[in-house]
Amino acid sequence: MLAGSLPPVNRLARVLAIWAAIGLLVVAVLGVTGFVLFTRPHADPLSKADAIVVLGGENDGRLQYGLQLAEQGYAHTVVLSNAYAGNAADLADFDQACASGTPAITVVCFTPSPFTTRGEAMYVTRLAKQHHWTHVIVVSWNYHVVRARYIFHQCFDGNVTMRPVPRAYDFPPWRWAAEYAYQYAGLVKALVLGCDAG
Repeated sequence: MLAGSLPPVNRLARVLAIWAAIGLLVVAVLGVTGFVLFTRPHADPLSKADAIVVLGGENDGRLQYGLQLAEQGYAHTVVLSNAYAGNAADLADFDQACASGTPAITVVCFTPSPFTTRGEAMYVTRLAKQHHWTHVIVVSWNYHVVRARYIFHQCFDGNVTMRPVPRAYDFPPWRWAAEYAYQYAGLVKALVLGCDAG
C-alpha cells in the first residue's frame, strides 16, 4: 500500500458516508421546500369572480364551502368536479350539492376526463371560453393549491384565485411525506404534459 492512501475498507466507508450525507441533504431540501410549497397556506384574497370551481377530493366540506362562497356573492356559478363515484354516501352528498342551484346560483357538475386536476382545468377552460369567463375561484386542499394553480395557469388565460378547503391539516409526518412526494410528482407531470384545453 502506498504511503498516504487509504485501505479499501476506509475508502468504501468514506464513499458511503459522502453518499449518505448527499442523501440527507436532498431529503432536507425537499422537506423544507415541501413545507413552504405544500404545508404553508397559499390562499389568495377573495374577490368577485365569474365562477367558483370546486376540485374533486375528499368529502371534507369543499362542496359546501364552494356553495357558501356563491351565497356570499363571490360568483353566480359553481362548478363541482365529481370524484365520488366509488362511495355511495359521498356521491349522495355530491348529487345534493348539484341539485342545490337557485335562481341566483347556477350549479354545474361534471366528471373530468382525464380524471385529474389537468382534466378539471381543461373542462373549466372550455366552460370559460363558452361563457366568456375571465376570473375563477378554485377550491382544493391547501397542499394541492400550488400544483392546482400551476395547472390552471397552463390551461386558463384568465385570473385564478386559489382558496384552500377550510379544514384541519394536522397530518402525521409520514402523511406529509407522502403528500410532498405526490405533489412533487404531480408538478413534474404537469410540466411535462402541459395543457390541451381544446
